[in-house]
Amino acid sequence: MAIAPKRRISKAKRDKRRASAWKLDAPQLESCPKCGSLKRSHRICTSCGYYKGRQVIQVEE
Repeated sequence: MAIAPKRRISKAKRDKRRASAWKLDAPQLESCPKCGSLKRSHRICTSCGYYKGRQVIQVEE
């Protein structure tokens, strides 16, 4: 048997609880070992087109 809550939770209190998980983190950046520009982890470098030491895409300059 479920017990009903004694009082209704206000919209402000409910929304404050839900809003605490909205915080976003900035993406972690690392320098590309090939060209030295900043890139996101585990992704192709947009400057040179390399990933894990091999060229994956052709980048036009």
